[in-house]
Amino acid sequence: MGASVLAAHAQESAGQSPKAAPEVFNNSNLNAETALLIMLGELQVSQGDPGAAYSLLLDAARKTGDESLYKRAVDVALNSRNGNAALDGAKAWKKAFPLSRDANRYVLQILVALNQLAESLMPLRSYVQLAPETEQVLLINGLPQIYAQAKDQELAAAVVEQALVPFVDKPATAAASWTTIGRMRVSAKKLYQALDTIDKALAIDPKALEPGFLALELLSLGMTEAEPVLKRILTADSPPPMRLTYARVLMDAHRLLDARDLLQSLNKSHPAFSEAWLLQGSLWLDLGKDNEAQQALLRYIELEKSKEDAKLSQAYLMLSKIANNQKKTAEAEAWLNKIDDPESLAQVLIQRANMLAARGEMGKARALLADLPHNTPQEKRIRLQAELQLLREHKMHEQAYQVLLKASKAEPDDLDLRYEQAMAAEKINRIDEMEKLLRGIMASNPDFQHAYNALGYALADRNMRLPEARALIVKALEYAPEDPMITDSLGWVEFRMGNKQAALAILQRAYDTKNDPEIAAHLGEVHWSLGLKDKAMKIWRDALKSDPKNDLLQETLKRLKVKP
Repeated sequence: MGASVLAAHAQESAGQSPKAAPEVFNNSNLNAETALLIMLGELQVSQGDPGAAYSLLLDAARKTGDESLYKRAVDVALNSRNGNAALDGAKAWKKAFPLSRDANRYVLQILVALNQLAESLMPLRSYVQLAPETEQVLLINGLPQIYAQAKDQELAAAVVEQALVPFVDKPATAAASWTTIGRMRVSAKKLYQALDTIDKALAIDPKALEPGFLALELLSLGMTEAEPVLKRILTADSPPPMRLTYARVLMDAHRLLDARDLLQSLNKSHPAFSEAWLLQGSLWLDLGKDNEAQQALLRYIELEKSKEDAKLSQAYLMLSKIANNQKKTAEAEAWLNKIDDPESLAQVLIQRANMLAARGEMGKARALLADLPHNTPQEKRIRLQAELQLLREHKMHEQAYQVLLKASKAEPDDLDLRYEQAMAAEKINRIDEMEKLLRGIMASNPDFQHAYNALGYALADRNMRLPEARALIVKALEYAPEDPMITDSLGWVEFRMGNKQAALAILQRAYDTKNDPEIAAHLGEVHWSLGLKDKAMKIWRDALKSDPKNDLLQETLKRLKVKP
């Protein structure tokens, strides 16, 4: 019923842990009877009977009218994961103190945690109304977090929108309110309705920043219609963190050259904004421009090193990679030796393994990765992924498959591992096994869209059972209609079926959403087959600039005997 979620919310709000000492209560209204109730209540807490403790403390609160006693009673119920008792206590508290912000906040959070969303409307409105005007925007911006765990996100979005009716037209709160409504619509998977809220926010406050962050979120979800709005909002005077986030979104969409231009502009206008230099170093490294990456990272270190909380580990790791790329083993090791952050030690070991593998010492590299911590599920997954990445980078697909086979046997219910095993089987041309694994995933989890897409694409790429391949990909799109990689698969199967014009339109839509080199390989090939060789060459050249080593891109160019 969500009480465990609520306990965390309420304890964070109240600044109290389950084992915190009892609060000091206002004793002005205490008499012998109520003092005894409090004493017995706390005794029951210490003896492990929170139900009795809650009843005694709530009775004392009602008799004394002491707000801190109401709070203590509700916290006892929360800490024992008794959500219904906590809700009753919080309502009694709010009834006794109608203007208490704490009481109202507890009622709101408990209702949400218990998924009584419709009942949370009025407490939510009061949550904002009871706050000073100077705090209202901050509270409104935080509402999506309060409702993040709600099971029915569509209902949650409707509740928040209705609760914010008094605030959507007030100049001070309009932009934040419409943006929050937009974010709730995103959670409810209503992206176009979310886009509409940006215009409503800007109509009231054209200089507001919140709509820009919503536009960034929509763009990151592949909604290209948000970008014109975003460009209208963003200027050279926009806060550097917002422009930096835009660069990250562009990088995630594989629009590396656009991200490069944006970061260069940001570094020019705000040369002391260190985070932009770090991201630019990472970008240059992805583009294979080691010298430029090194300069950007050294600039980042220069700006950060004098700060008390300087975070240099990522820069040192990237500088080590650059030195390793340049065959400067001693320098690469020297950069690693500068890292003393315990949280980065796993990455240091992984980098050392990469250095060994680059020298042909794969056995030593894998042995080093075996020394990574593996006590928790997260640590085990980090170790597994590090070994797989190492093997894949060195085209050791059979070994990667064997690693995944062993991992899947150890975790037979882990669908992600089975999916990775299927992809590894496809790499070594074990198509029957890949299909068996993917069919099993579909049976276990019918909405695992990647399984439908992977099987459909593998069949299409081999010109096998094309109608069935198309049906599988269409099924995947039903679960993720905005996914550009699944859209790419649909375009590719249309091309294989001879529907070149349909393929061209579909692939262009996918490429406009995400400048991925694999989509570029397919789109370029369709142009090439239609005789539009100049267009094909431009697409391929742009893709090579962002990812010159991409396997599919290189295979396509080699097969078509093209030298871009």
